Amino acid sequence: MTDTIRNPILKGFNPDPSILRVGEDYYIATSTFEWFPGVQIHHSRDLKNWRLLGRPLTRASQLDMRGAEESGGVWAPCLTHADGKFWLIYSDLKRRTGAFKDSRNYLVTAEDIEGPWSDPVYLNSSGFDPSLFHDEDGRKYLLNMVWNHRNQEKGGKFGGILIQEYSVEEQRLVGPVTNIYRGTDLRLTEGPHLYRRDGWYWLLTAEGGTEYDHAVTMARSRNLLGPYETDPAKHMLTSKDAPDAALQRAGHADIVETQMGEHYMVHLCSRPLPGTRRSVCGRETAIQKIIWEPGEFPRLAHGGNVPAPEVAAPDLPAHPWPDPQRDFAFAPGPLPAPLQWLRTPETGRIWSLDARPGWLRLFGRESPGNRFEHSVVMHRQTDWAYDAETELEFSPAGYLQMAGLICYYNAYLFHYLAVTATEEGARELIVMSVKGDYPTGALDYPLSAPIPLPATGTIRLGVSVDREALRFRYALPGEDWQALPVTLDASLLADEAAGNACGSHTGAFVGMAAHDIAGTATPADFSRFTYAPRPA
Repeated sequence: MTDTIRNPILKGFNPDPSILRVGEDYYIATSTFEWFPGVQIHHSRDLKNWRLLGRPLTRASQLDMRGAEESGGVWAPCLTHADGKFWLIYSDLKRRTGAFKDSRNYLVTAEDIEGPWSDPVYLNSSGFDPSLFHDEDGRKYLLNMVWNHRNQEKGGKFGGILIQEYSVEEQRLVGPVTNIYRGTDLRLTEGPHLYRRDGWYWLLTAEGGTEYDHAVTMARSRNLLGPYETDPAKHMLTSKDAPDAALQRAGHADIVETQMGEHYMVHLCSRPLPGTRRSVCGRETAIQKIIWEPGEFPRLAHGGNVPAPEVAAPDLPAHPWPDPQRDFAFAPGPLPAPLQWLRTPETGRIWSLDARPGWLRLFGRESPGNRFEHSVVMHRQTDWAYDAETELEFSPAGYLQMAGLICYYNAYLFHYLAVTATEEGARELIVMSVKGDYPTGALDYPLSAPIPLPATGTIRLGVSVDREALRFRYALPGEDWQALPVTLDASLLADEAAGNACGSHTGAFVGMAAHDIAGTATPADFSRFTYAPRPA
């Protein structure tokens, strides 16, 4: 029996949670945006301790995000279970900026949560945040927000929540499309989840946008197609009126009932650094205990509508998991589960664990931030303070080849400790920073001069992040670490620093990178990588 749960339960870039219970097992699916493979699924037995179970969208037939904008790709998955199998709905945003949204919504299924998952069924493209509702009579319905490109008023492009029946036999949407809910005056109504309980249909939505006005709103109706009446309390969860709350940007939620009859709500949140509005761990997942009396609108168990950093745990046996892998030594086979890369399903063009057994080989593919083939393998930043290290063997021919350790938010926000070479081919160590100058992405070289390196041999690269301070270091074989004489701004690698123009929905990563702007695919070999959280 556990006593309390400390939030967030899924730390570091795990937004838009969809929660599901099957027997004694709980699963949460979260958005992955342009990071591959698509959709993170975590598993728990007690709602307190969670482990990364896998990412179901692993092949090109399910997901190909080459060319996707920053913070495009996989948005807001919905995970459900019915008829003896798992159903996963997701959006693949092909365009996210400007007047239009190209939002392709798909369905995949699996008999086992760990797969194999089916090829996708295309559903629609009218809007994002799709979810699947299984009614008591066995019929199924797709809900999604609709994007109204004609409305130029601020917030007006969010046109409400659509519902349409899904035919399992025909594998397509059928029948009329109905707009069942247009939200409150907070606007930006999205993230629908529908429940059947006590003779009511309960519609949970997110409102206010995913920034500091985010909120959760419930509405209900006796009829599936409405009309839906909004909760008299309006927003059952929000931090918008509590600027000092530890959990900010609270919204985009889903509800689960335990096998003991208790109710919990998972929701998006962020933890801005004290004194700032920069959330270096991105948008994360928290949990709140709720009280849902029969026929009544649900309420937070601790009262009010502000999320609590610590909540009462359910009446379930404690079920801890082994600590997540933080130290990665590479061997032939699959990439270690905590690591991801960007956009492409053609992994063999980006990385290999077989080309040189015991090493991760990255093939340099174009420039940092390329939207098609960007050779990076990285780990989420889950903590305000951490150390990361790697060891690299790399022989660049000139300044068009570079490889090393990168702290990365997106193409317009990163700090990069890179081994490269002069025009004459002499190896050297540099630091590059891009600090959000969209659309130009102005490049800065914070070191006063490059550091000469031996012509051959390995080099160790490291970084220490402590809240806003980011410091790189390096070491040659048999020598001690040498700190670089520059402190960079780690808080730039945050949603709020990015802004909507260059992407604002993901989170900071740290990891290994290789680039070859000359197009010769010069390889870089990495013998290990570690990510070690520290108290902030």
